[in-house]
Amino acid sequence: MNTTAEKIDSLAERQRAFFATGKTRGIAFRKQMLRALREALQKWEKPLTDALWEDLHKSYEEAFMTEIGLVHGEISDALKHVDRWARRRRCSTPLTGMPSSSYIIREPLGCTLIVSPWNYPVQLLLSPLVGAISAGCTAILKPSPYVPAVSSVLASMVEETFPEDYVAVVLGDRSVNTHLFETRFDLVFFTGSPALGRVVMESQAKYLTPLVLELGGKSPCIVDKDADIRIAARRIVWGKCLNSGQTCIAPDYLFLHEDIKDAFVAAFKEELAGLYPEGTRDSRHYVHIVRDRAFERLSGYLADGKVIAGGHNDPETRWFEPTLLDGVSPDAPVMQEEIFGPIFPIMTFKDRSEVVRFVNSREKPLAFYYFGRKEDGWDILSKTTSGGACINDVIMHIANSHIPFGGVGNSGMGSYHSERSFLAFSHERSVLSTPFKPDLKFRYMPYGMFKLVKKMLLM
Repeated sequence: MNTTAEKIDSLAERQRAFFATGKTRGIAFRKQMLRALREALQKWEKPLTDALWEDLHKSYEEAFMTEIGLVHGEISDALKHVDRWARRRRCSTPLTGMPSSSYIIREPLGCTLIVSPWNYPVQLLLSPLVGAISAGCTAILKPSPYVPAVSSVLASMVEETFPEDYVAVVLGDRSVNTHLFETRFDLVFFTGSPALGRVVMESQAKYLTPLVLELGGKSPCIVDKDADIRIAARRIVWGKCLNSGQTCIAPDYLFLHEDIKDAFVAAFKEELAGLYPEGTRDSRHYVHIVRDRAFERLSGYLADGKVIAGGHNDPETRWFEPTLLDGVSPDAPVMQEEIFGPIFPIMTFKDRSEVVRFVNSREKPLAFYYFGRKEDGWDILSKTTSGGACINDVIMHIANSHIPFGGVGNSGMGSYHSERSFLAFSHERSVLSTPFKPDLKFRYMPYGMFKLVKKMLLM
């Protein structure tokens, strides 16, 4: 059921009024709400994991590791460090600014909107919420309609945990999104496709609303001739099978050195069989495709090359086998769109410069993966750009809260996790405090000490 426009408007007004009371700014209040979220996540763990199974065929283990566990980590980190994050900071003052003192205060942006996608519907809604709470903001949360069971549980959990004038969930299809994006907020945090990111940016431009856009793109995965083929294949298979490839930082396409192509393909098949000895079709550890339209899109990609591994699928259950696609043209549809599924188009190269030219000729990806010698990995990273990257691994950079997660260019703007989540929902306000005495005359007209001031400024 869609939340009405009237309800959305009422929530936005009530949250703005609640924020104006100043209650959300208190550190004790922020910690209280973070603990409430942690307790709610513990209480609602089973309903959430059951709903993830219902909507996505996601096992409890994968649901906890990639969704609930990561949110717990964010909450724990915020509770440990929010006092320090929110503390007023004293900064140095130049000689020309004496006898003033300089400070930075981090203040909440205000009333925020968090819109999450369907692929990691718990993590990508609640992790940003941790940032909003720790920064002292209010939040309206909008989960995806494509995972109705999860969205319903999230709505019930939030309703039980927080007053609506502080944190609230709205539900519905894109018509609800349209109204939300036309509503004024102090920050919009959106995770989704680049196409929808542009819609968000355009709709909020009239308010000059700051945005965090976590988008996607075609993340390349390069396997060089010096790579450990067995380990590379194992990690790449795992990364592509995680959530059945429905991950914004999934390795999207393979760039294999021509000398190791056959060896890698053989290793890929063996490692896949090792992860799923009984096959993926009936495995409770293999996620299915979210909806029929996505399944049909993936099926269409099979015509863009020659299937050399996998390719089997079942439209009734939306099971789609991990698939290697050879002989793919760079202009094929499978190489133009983010795949968001368990299909791997294969391209080959002789020299890394070919990879650099190809990647740089396309939109900036959200992730970049290189397998080979570490020094060669640093070299290729120095010649390309992406939101994040791994050398001899995939996906795992998102699990480290000490480094930022975010995109660049077409793959997004802004970053979050840990303190960066706090900063995403904060404004760093510069403050200069000056005593009445001494009242130095050099800054006043007619600038009698101009030569001295100039010298000081040029030091």
